[in-house]
Amino acid sequence: MGEKLVVVGQGYVGLPLAMRAVEAGFDVVGLDVDPWRVKRLNAAESFVEDISDEQLADALRTGRYLASDDYADAEAFDICLITVPTPLCDGAPDLRHIASAGRSIAPLVRPGATVILESTTYPGTTQEYLLPLLEEGSGLRAAADFHLGYSPERIDPGNGRWQLENTPKVVSGIDEPSLARIQAFYQKLVERVVPVSSLQTAELCKLLENTFRHVNIALINELAIFAHQLGIDAWEAIDAAATKPFGYMRFTPGPGVGGHCLPIDPSYLSWAVKRGVGHNFRFVELANDINNSMPDQVVHRLALALNERAKPINGSRVLLLGLAYKKNVGDCRESPAIHIARSLVKLGADVRAADPHIGDYQLPPGIEIVEATRQELASADAVALLTDHDHFDYDLVEKESSFVFDTRYRCHGPNVEHL
Repeated sequence: MGEKLVVVGQGYVGLPLAMRAVEAGFDVVGLDVDPWRVKRLNAAESFVEDISDEQLADALRTGRYLASDDYADAEAFDICLITVPTPLCDGAPDLRHIASAGRSIAPLVRPGATVILESTTYPGTTQEYLLPLLEEGSGLRAAADFHLGYSPERIDPGNGRWQLENTPKVVSGIDEPSLARIQAFYQKLVERVVPVSSLQTAELCKLLENTFRHVNIALINELAIFAHQLGIDAWEAIDAAATKPFGYMRFTPGPGVGGHCLPIDPSYLSWAVKRGVGHNFRFVELANDINNSMPDQVVHRLALALNERAKPINGSRVLLLGLAYKKNVGDCRESPAIHIARSLVKLGADVRAADPHIGDYQLPPGIEIVEATRQELASADAVALLTDHDHFDYDLVEKESSFVFDTRYRCHGPNVEHL
């Protein structure tokens, strides 16, 4: 019988971890507070982009995976991973899901057990927030009686190249024995483990990674706005700059940032800096302002383009290609495309949207979901490419559309205008 692993949270982070652990020989309980999710998982129906129904079915057939909404099934665990969401509430970290998981798992912590937090959060959360909950609920002491650590998740949904197994895993522990235990555990799941000296360093690492991306996207978004106003092709400049083999990393503009991390993680870091040292993190705040303004910038550019064609937004048919927050992913939460769609509806546009990964149940009122057919493209006064799914036929888009506003640089021709 293998070691018992409990993974709290069976979303885009927790489910891949659970599946990989089954492959590595662990007995896995996937806990989730959503009974609908639990029912689907036990029926081998995956709702996570990177895990297929076949993978889930294979795990269930081993008899070493169980999805449950009952913490009683976590009893006698050896290792527990907490992978619950950490949203923002009025600009401050919302740790209620961590608190709930910590209080629920604490009575089940035994001497020698290991608890690892993977949820993205501010430096100090594991030691200052989770540790007291575990100690109070278990009657045990971290380090002396059980192991505790933090390992930031690095899941990139829809990324076919970098997945859980081949993405280096940063790990930390509250003391050396905890770090050794946690490092040994992840070495069974991934190709490379990167230990760091403290919980806070690992917590900061995750925020640094996404803040780096957020700030550079903001830089290139603002550059694209000004380049357009100056009559310069920003995309050509970006491609040319990317030929430099050192000292440059290619980032591209877009209609805004979305998803689980980029709109949230940098704000966690900004909040932590403000709380800890009393200063504003001006780079992050400026990046937030720029990236948050991009959906409105897209609507503004569409209005100008239609106006040049003697058409107001009010009454014009606008076909949006792609609503998900990133290509080839079926998730439009925190998606800039949804903000754009809502704004166009408010301005009186006839808004239609094509996205093979998104169901109409995910859309706000006033938006009709369609396929990007020849007729739909030809009938639109403007086609806006917002998320460049590989599914779309871009030759057909260029050929049949009277006007394309392309925020992703996938279409080219006299009828195409780029962000």
